[in-house]
Amino acid sequence: MIAILSLTLLGAVLGVILGIANRLLKVESDPLEEELLAVLPGSNCGQCGFAGCAAAATAIATAASPTCCSSEGTPLATLVTCCPPGGKALAATLAGKLGITVDLSGVAAEGPRIAIVAEELCIGCCRCSKVCPTDAILGASRQIHNVLREACTGCENCVDSCPTEALVMRPVPITLQHWVMPRPLAA
Repeated sequence: MIAILSLTLLGAVLGVILGIANRLLKVESDPLEEELLAVLPGSNCGQCGFAGCAAAATAIATAASPTCCSSEGTPLATLVTCCPPGGKALAATLAGKLGITVDLSGVAAEGPRIAIVAEELCIGCCRCSKVCPTDAILGASRQIHNVLREACTGCENCVDSCPTEALVMRPVPITLQHWVMPRPLAA
């Protein structure tokens, strides 16, 4: 009984100390960085050259801050267009949030794409599933792999790692689940 009471008391005291430390040592985050992170795709594929979407949001927010000099790092317009899976739509959204104008002529407008496995070429080497940041590729060693459409972000990491070129990127097929009626053209 004494052991139970002493451990309960110790847990309560340490919990209070952790609660106080959390309030006193709290690190304030940049609200712009959080907004940018919410807009980014969140696939953490690394195609932008950063370790993930959080690092890209930090770099964009740092470049957008008034204390950052454009001669020290990458220009803000280049950072806004750094996400290949996001394309023009993401670049325009980021530029709108930051209040800048960006030349989007160099950004590819391919639209959303997903990986497709050519079953006759797949040897089951598992290299693709090891590099997939969202675990969208299913399969075991020496068995044919498959891609979950809902989980694939179109980062193309799997295409680069496949030794038999069994993975290709295709436009997302139009189905009833994600079809959107296009806006009418202005007359």
